[in-house]
Amino acid sequence: MANLKLVRERITSVQNTQQITKAMKMVSASKLRRAQQAVQKLRPYADKQNEMLRNILSNLGGHASTSFGTERPVGKACVVVVTSNRGLCGAFNTNVIKSAIATIEEKYAEVSREGNLTILPIGKKGHDVLRKRYPECTIIKDYVELFHDLSFDNVAQVSQLLMDAFEAGGYDSVSVSFGRFKNAATQFPETEQWLPVPKMEASGGSKTKADYIFEPDMEGLLKALVPSILQTTFQKYLLDTHASEHGARMTAMDKATENANEMLKELKLTYNTARQEAITGEILEIVGGAAALESA
Repeated sequence: MANLKLVRERITSVQNTQQITKAMKMVSASKLRRAQQAVQKLRPYADKQNEMLRNILSNLGGHASTSFGTERPVGKACVVVVTSNRGLCGAFNTNVIKSAIATIEEKYAEVSREGNLTILPIGKKGHDVLRKRYPECTIIKDYVELFHDLSFDNVAQVSQLLMDAFEAGGYDSVSVSFGRFKNAATQFPETEQWLPVPKMEASGGSKTKADYIFEPDMEGLLKALVPSILQTTFQKYLLDTHASEHGARMTAMDKATENANEMLKELKLTYNTARQEAITGEILEIVGGAAALESA
């Protein structure tokens, strides 16, 4: 009977856990729809703008210039790591953090050793891991809670801070580690160089230059256009990660619910087997007692 009681308690515990995972899956599915719509609306616009920017900066020649496309020796660098504030989303946060660590230890290894690397975590999970792993680096904690408000104006404060620091020589390179959203079941951890803007690579050895007409003048347009495009690209990084988080959590909770179902099947089978054994034992005791009375 003691075993039956333990199995019943275990069944109740698994059922309660299953209710929680089902609820979390439904909440994540609801949030995912909104987050997915936001990133799908912005992504084509941001990608086309970024492609245009890289193309323009690759073909400026001596006609005009912008500091955001100027490459210089990397003596100081910043890595922005975009993760979620909460867990229970599978390996999503771990994969983004691994991508950031690989960039730090390969691309910025010397900068990090010299103490000239700054890490700007957006999201508590990345902050908690990286502040312990890289105590020698400068950690900017001001924007850990940025996911509470992903409006363009709020996110632009961070991107503007980084652009100002890059222009002033505070950073020679800025990279962003984030989760690229594909669908609810698939997210890719990536790290992209945000500043300076990477040049467009010619495909197939083509020497053809993009032919843009600038009105009123190239210098004035670049001054207004480039920061706007960079801010839009930075916004896309956060929206991608936001959608990836909810997709990963929904998938993880769905798997947890399925696992709970399998556990319940096994526990119920164990419970029924133990119950049948107990009943059979009681019957045998009754039959044995009756037989003893008859023979007495």
